[in-house]
Amino acid sequence: MKTIHSNKKKLSPQQPAWQAGRREELLQTLKSRFEKNMNRHTGLQWAPVQATLEAKSGKLWSLSEMERTGGEPDVVGYDRKTGEHIFYDCSEESPKGRRSVCYDREALESRKEHKPKDNALDMAAAMGIELLTVEQYR
Repeated sequence: MKTIHSNKKKLSPQQPAWQAGRREELLQTLKSRFEKNMNRHTGLQWAPVQATLEAKSGKLWSLSEMERTGGEPDVVGYDRKTGEHIFYDCSEESPKGRRSVCYDREALESRKEHKPKDNALDMAAAMGIELLTVEQYR
C-alpha cells in the first residue's frame, strides 16, 4: 500500500503510541462532533458507538487517519445487517490533506504534466476506508 504524504508520523493501530497517545483525544473529538450534529444520526446514542470503536482499534485508527488528513468523520447511520456504525467524512470542503489527487492509479499514471502526488483510491485503502458511491454522496 502507498503511504499518505504528511508531516505527521503515521502510526498503525498496533503501535503503542497510537493506543496510548491518540485514542482518548480522538474519542473526545468524535463524541463532541456527534453531540453537535445530532441531525446526522437521529435515534443513535454515543455510548454504543464508543463501545464499538473501543472494541475495534482498527476502525478507530481509520477515523484517526481521516482526522489527520483534515477530515471530519461523523456517524451517519447504523447497519443492522452488519451491526456496524456508518461514518462519513462530513467536512464542508475537501480536506486539505486530500486535495489535488486523481481518482485512481491509472489516471495518476496517465498525467504527463502537473502530476498529483497520489490518487483517491490508494489513499482510501491506506486509511482502511472506502470512497462513497454517487448514491451515498447525494
